[in-house]
Amino acid sequence: MVSQPKYATAVALDRMVEMRDGTRLATDVYRPASRDSGEPIDEPRPALLLRTPYDKRDRKRIERHGHWYARRGYVVALQDCRGRYASEGEFYLLANEAEDGYDTVEWLADQPYCDRQVGTMGTSYSAWVQNALASLDPPHLEAMFVNQGAANGWKATLRQNGAFELRWLCWALTIGGGFAQRALEDPDVQRRLANVRTDELLAEGPVFPGQSPLRHVPGYEEWLFDYATADGDDELWESPAVNFEAHYEEMADVPTVYAGSWYDSYAKATCDNFAALSEMKESEQYLVMGAWIHGGVDAWSKPYAGEVSFGESGPRAYLELRLRFFDHYLKGEETWSDQSPVEYFGMGTGDGSRVAGDRLFHGGAWYSADEWPLPDAETTTYYAHADGTLRRERPGDEASSTSYRFDPRDPVPTVGGNCSSYITPERRDETIEAYPLENRPFHSITGQGGYDQRTREWTVGAAPPYRPLEERDDVLVFRTAPLTEAVEIAGPIRVTVYGSTDAPDTDFTAKLIDEYPPSEDFPDGVALNLCDSICRARYRGYRRDPDFVEPEEVYEFPVEPYPTANVFKPGHRIRLDISSSNYPRYDVNPNTGGPLYADRDWNVATNTVYHERAHPTGIDLPIRSVGEDN
Repeated sequence: MVSQPKYATAVALDRMVEMRDGTRLATDVYRPASRDSGEPIDEPRPALLLRTPYDKRDRKRIERHGHWYARRGYVVALQDCRGRYASEGEFYLLANEAEDGYDTVEWLADQPYCDRQVGTMGTSYSAWVQNALASLDPPHLEAMFVNQGAANGWKATLRQNGAFELRWLCWALTIGGGFAQRALEDPDVQRRLANVRTDELLAEGPVFPGQSPLRHVPGYEEWLFDYATADGDDELWESPAVNFEAHYEEMADVPTVYAGSWYDSYAKATCDNFAALSEMKESEQYLVMGAWIHGGVDAWSKPYAGEVSFGESGPRAYLELRLRFFDHYLKGEETWSDQSPVEYFGMGTGDGSRVAGDRLFHGGAWYSADEWPLPDAETTTYYAHADGTLRRERPGDEASSTSYRFDPRDPVPTVGGNCSSYITPERRDETIEAYPLENRPFHSITGQGGYDQRTREWTVGAAPPYRPLEERDDVLVFRTAPLTEAVEIAGPIRVTVYGSTDAPDTDFTAKLIDEYPPSEDFPDGVALNLCDSICRARYRGYRRDPDFVEPEEVYEFPVEPYPTANVFKPGHRIRLDISSSNYPRYDVNPNTGGPLYADRDWNVATNTVYHERAHPTGIDLPIRSVGEDN
């Protein structure tokens, strides 16, 4: 039986924990206490550490974890990361998290109320910091529950094949810089940041240094543009807090859960970490992949993601799952013994009806496995053909291609997907005095999760008449015939684009779509996005040294949409969209070969995708079952 809530909580606020360089980090410690006296119990207990840039006193997102686990017999330490809220020092994204995390684990283990065992937990940035400290292998780290964290910031989550994820710009302008110490201490700076509209800024094009409200928090502007502009060979990309993949060998060998979801911005990294470390480490490693969007307790509890519903089988109890894990590995209870190494939610078994919230019932179910990628998933290539079809038959034409104009001033808009932190404040008429920043709600400017691929009123860069993305001249669409039998996929996705351009540098994007046929509830059908990614020509194949392309020469551009699990039902089509932009999910390539981000010049490029015998553009799908005639 899992630990029961039989204790009260005693809290020591703002313990200033000194790091190796003398900087002190504010830490709140929650201890199990007697319900009668309110005094902390004497018996040392296992400790759980959650380090956050989001304010350890945030009752909804952070503070409740302290009380919830302390009542069940754990010491819980909640810490503001360096330079955030009550902690000292300067915040530079990810720079000090490995050392600060190590020092905090060892400080916590040395406290008389800790039994020398420390587990870590947290989501998003609080997942980054777990892997960062694990790269230094603290002696008293015993278990980790890493929810939605990174693996290699160059390959995914900061950059993808060289393209910059603009969520970091949005984050820096809102919950990042908006809550910087300078902003919290200066009402004028806070006012300037509180009302910034990231959607309006991005609709106007690139944001340049010194030309946005970030100039009022120069430290945040510095790290933002460092990550946006650093070349692939910059030492920034080898830091143990940014690129865990480069430090797998040294990482702590402790039981770890890597948790994520198909529509999360860390879906690829979560699966990559598990796949690599389950082979390299002796301790048990686990993978849990749902179908929710980015987040912790609230995200896990929702039966939908964007415009799609998965039914009541989709949600999972986040706090309880972590408790079972920590009870097993820190308290020796038999609460995790029957857990499979891999649990994932396979989407797509729903009937496609319209359900509450005007959502599409896509449905799905949970599955278990011993390995990831799944050993019974056979990689099968579907090739693009000149007639716009997507077939398993390799193209036989000697010369066949399709060209389009890629204008950086008119990028293809982002409509849902693996998006997080693409946010802007809700519009309010009140002044900052009447509506403080810490209470200001935000909403997504891209949408998160599954969406019918058409523009809306809220779509950045879109104008009436709103229309399907496939109607754009710069989006190439390849689709199968309507399926006669279901096709089930689960695992990593890979697209090989054979392309050329008349520019020294450009981008190619790929998006996998489950195309629903018209129905009574959805007369126009639904083009449901499953996953997507991008490849910047100069860094194709995740290379670190830029290699500019020769005009009109054909190159292989590998694109890795994030992994997914989905059933394409009979009557549906498997669809592959190829283009050269997806904005503001990624920054737009100006096609000049100039600076990586925010070049002041731009060129319209003519890009060509090949679907011929020697250059067969296609998508590799991890298929578990498929009808022979599909």
